[in-house]
Amino acid sequence: MTPSNGTPSKLRTLRPWLLTAIIFAGVVGLIMWLHSTSTGTPAAQGGRGGRPSPGQMAAGQGTAVTVSVAPTVRGDLPVHYHALGTVTAYNTVNVRARVSGQLVKVPFQEGQEVKAGDVLAVIDPRPFQAALDQAQGTLQQNQAQLKNAQIDLARYKGLYAEDSIAKQTLDTQEALVRQYEGTLKTNQGQVSDARLNLEFTQVRAPISGRVGLRQVDVGNLVTSGDTTPLVVITQVKPISVVFSLPQQQLGTIARELYSGKPVPVQALDRNQNQILANGVLKTLDNQIDTTTGTVKLKAGFENDDHKLFPNQFVNVRLLAEMLPGVLTIPANAVQRGNDGTYVYMVGEENKARRQLVTLGTSEGERVVVTEGLKEGDRVVVEGTDRLRDGMRMNIVESDEKARAAASEQGDKASAKPFGSDNPVRDSGKSE
Repeated sequence: MTPSNGTPSKLRTLRPWLLTAIIFAGVVGLIMWLHSTSTGTPAAQGGRGGRPSPGQMAAGQGTAVTVSVAPTVRGDLPVHYHALGTVTAYNTVNVRARVSGQLVKVPFQEGQEVKAGDVLAVIDPRPFQAALDQAQGTLQQNQAQLKNAQIDLARYKGLYAEDSIAKQTLDTQEALVRQYEGTLKTNQGQVSDARLNLEFTQVRAPISGRVGLRQVDVGNLVTSGDTTPLVVITQVKPISVVFSLPQQQLGTIARELYSGKPVPVQALDRNQNQILANGVLKTLDNQIDTTTGTVKLKAGFENDDHKLFPNQFVNVRLLAEMLPGVLTIPANAVQRGNDGTYVYMVGEENKARRQLVTLGTSEGERVVVTEGLKEGDRVVVEGTDRLRDGMRMNIVESDEKARAAASEQGDKASAKPFGSDNPVRDSGKSE
């Protein structure tokens, strides 16, 4: 008989739920076992309850951080100042006509290198030749009059000595001679002026340099008052670069400039990948710009290869001084924390050692260390992100390998679940 309380029917009703719970518990247990096997958390670490042993914690969880190191070296360190400069021609001349007339010839080629005195343009010379001929004719006429007056004056002096003429006649003749002499000087000036105007019909280059584009074509009428020049000449060999530096750097620059030694200056392209020219510092301005707190400087370059062009923007690198026998390390080895700047050194058994340092001048990828290190000490330059004081390090040969290994270790760390035993690195304090 079936019991009246209905117990078998209740068991039949609960049986599917029990089977489902048992299967779910089995799946969860299998997943946890597979995860612990892949990460080595409970079994591989050998700790009770899945926790790392104290010895493993002291050794940095039993793994070595892959790093790249560099030695602390002693040597001379050049210190450069960098600025943005503008290429400026030593001389720029706007060539204009000095007499008025029709332009009949332009013998130069645009962009041509010319020397001082070369003919750049020719203005119709015929009116000026006619004016010169007229002035010379007037001069000859007045010369003849003066000569005749001088002959009469000599005759009058003889007659006056014989008491044949009055003194007034002699004085009048002497005044006439002086009048003709003055007129002759005026005529000579007119001839010189006419000859000068004739020379000005040939427009010559006042300086040596490079001519630009022609502004006036042949056949046009030009005047001495034209605002538009015939052409512009710029002196590009040598050439200068003007740039500005902060007033805090003025003391070092002035000391090197006034020492008598040449101060090297380099002009680089906009991306600072190519050296365009090498020159020397010529001078600095006589006052500081109060609005910007900077001082202007001028450097000179030979520019034989024409790599520098007037009004071109270039990057300037000035060798300010040379620091002799200083300790330097790579700049990417320096870390900053709450207690100051520090580096990770290679300690005993390739363990990381956190060392506070005092820094000096930096130049490019090198920085001067004044306190905290000695020559030969090895410092970590790559792989410091997951490094802590006392951690064991795996030192590789190159920075590329260190970056690749550090990236791989970071990927593994990010794959661990929340609450794993990976420590969080504090950039300011060592644990």
